[in-house]
Amino acid sequence: MSVNETEVHPLESRALLIIGVAVSLMHIWFNVFAVLSSLWQNALHFAGFAILVAIAYPLRRNGPLLLRLFDVLLGVMAAASAVFLIAREDAIYARGIYLVQSEWIAGIIVVLCAIEFTRRVAGWFIPVLIVVGLTYVGWWGSELTGMFRFAGLKPETLLFRSIYGDDALFGTIAQISSSYVFMFLLFGAFLLRSGAGDFVIDMARAVAGRLVGGPGFVAVIASGLMGTISGSAVANTASTGVITIPLMKKAGFPSKFAAGAEAAASTGGQLMPPIMGAGAFVMATYTQIPYTTIVLVSILPAILYFATVGFFIRIEAKRSFVTAIDDEKISFLEVIKKGGFVFLLPIGILIGLLIYGFTPTYAAGYSMIAVVVSSWLTPNKMGPKAVIEALALGAKNMIMTAILLCTIGLIVNVITTAGIGNTFSLMINEWAGHSLLIAIGLVALASLVLGMGLPVTAAYIVLGTLSAPALQGLIADGMLVKALVSGQVPEAAKTFFMLAVPEKLALIGEPMSVATARSIVDAIPFDMASLVRESVLSDHTLTFALLSAHLIVFWLSQDSNVTPPVALAAFAGAAIAGSKPMITGFYSWKLAKGLYIIPLLFAYTPFIGGTLTQDLYIFFFALFGLYAFAAGIEGFMEAKLNPLFRILTLTSSALLLWPTVWWVNVAGWVLLMTIIILNKRKDTAAAGSKPAPA
Repeated sequence: MSVNETEVHPLESRALLIIGVAVSLMHIWFNVFAVLSSLWQNALHFAGFAILVAIAYPLRRNGPLLLRLFDVLLGVMAAASAVFLIAREDAIYARGIYLVQSEWIAGIIVVLCAIEFTRRVAGWFIPVLIVVGLTYVGWWGSELTGMFRFAGLKPETLLFRSIYGDDALFGTIAQISSSYVFMFLLFGAFLLRSGAGDFVIDMARAVAGRLVGGPGFVAVIASGLMGTISGSAVANTASTGVITIPLMKKAGFPSKFAAGAEAAASTGGQLMPPIMGAGAFVMATYTQIPYTTIVLVSILPAILYFATVGFFIRIEAKRSFVTAIDDEKISFLEVIKKGGFVFLLPIGILIGLLIYGFTPTYAAGYSMIAVVVSSWLTPNKMGPKAVIEALALGAKNMIMTAILLCTIGLIVNVITTAGIGNTFSLMINEWAGHSLLIAIGLVALASLVLGMGLPVTAAYIVLGTLSAPALQGLIADGMLVKALVSGQVPEAAKTFFMLAVPEKLALIGEPMSVATARSIVDAIPFDMASLVRESVLSDHTLTFALLSAHLIVFWLSQDSNVTPPVALAAFAGAAIAGSKPMITGFYSWKLAKGLYIIPLLFAYTPFIGGTLTQDLYIFFFALFGLYAFAAGIEGFMEAKLNPLFRILTLTSSALLLWPTVWWVNVAGWVLLMTIIILNKRKDTAAAGSKPAPA
């Protein structure tokens, strides 16, 4: 369900405007000017959006007046209860964490309202998951046997931890929502209101509109640029798709392909720096790695993803005889003069402030001012009315995300309290048999299942909490194997090897085979693994093993946008194209295959955390490898591939993507170039054999 202004009563629309502006100003105040405790900030964040969600997502659309008044009362009750509980924090601690009746009532109201509001914005899956989780730690977990048995918490302790815990309703994830996510989304609202969205579309059409299959490339470029504004795949699809999908259909692309291409390209918007999806801010907090570092290492992978979508579009354009169309011809210089300042200047200031060392919230705040100032260099000048509309738009666009990020804390609190994350990591290690590839496959499968019921950010948070530690360990183990093979093991590390694998101690410090090194690493007990890794590997290496693990989960969690049966971006594109939603979903899933291939580079190569030379090397061969993959899957390049050439093309893809063995990569490149030349000759011969038009 989304906020549809045509279905909102004029009085409610006015209330949304006024409250939305107030909520945005409140967030600017405590993110840029004030110094509040995180609990107060997060409680006020939840309170403001509790009122907004109660109005924007009523219990029944167009219901009777009494029912709408009940919605408003529910939102006010939730907001008042949240503020009351935080105001009572000191008194509760003074009593030794003992709750009185009023605190019990307020706590229950907040939790139940959070669950109900989540149901309204995201459906039943998350509320059911919360209820299952809370009852698990409070009741039936003690009835289980085996590794998932949990002794249980008293109701009072459970309620207290659900409100005040570090990972609870007003905890770490709510802090991310109330600061980074809101400020960047508000910045995006200012850009949209300034006319930057139109500039993005026009820029993409000017750059790619005249190419073969140009409308498809317009979708790719526009979605990548729009990702710097919204960070939402569905929003990208809705905003750019109304232009690009009709253009693609007019040029000759099938409707289902046009919608699928737009959805796949829009999914990449959440991967495109500098404004990535909300999950990137969660990642920065979880890993304690600066957001600027995450942004910088994500640039080349994001370009690879968009290139992959572009390859599929190019192939389909050649196969469907798609041509450029006249009304795509827009002057690049004209576009820059018309609206370039309102997009490029604020984005440049944002990036500059981040690089200079400003916090993301401060950078976003100053960049909003830059949007307003730069708009006066364009015909679409932002006055007081436009600023008010941008403030309201930012709050409205944040409603679903704010409620989700607060409420998902209830699930994360259960996971951390019960130690399910460690248990799940042990299970992944056991099921994968120390194989990183199998572990990634298991995480991808879990992501697919979770994505059927959880939005992208929520899926990343849950899956990252459960599986990232296991992936980090397996990636670090791969680096440990390399260190053992080379014999480069610090003398001090031998103490830990003596404790972990005393029977192998004589081998440590001497060059060995990969098989021997792998057998040693696999033999290290789970409870000693971290100590051994830390004794051998540098802090830099361990940090980027952690970041690689989280980026793998983050990328895999994006697949719910394009993977049936729940493919929100694909369904939004299908609505615009007039195609069948499920078929469109399968097309978007095919075009978004980079979501599964590129994370393998994070796992098996130094693409994350390597030197610039290493990164560019990997990028170069991966670019050709992804083209070969797309061509092999489609069975088409410039002309149709016969079965033998199709197999050879997929073989070249595997060689090009093979982890940084130069002669293997070069062999794959030579093989691919040979196939391309022969296929191009076939295309030329076929074109020459066609009769001239009458």
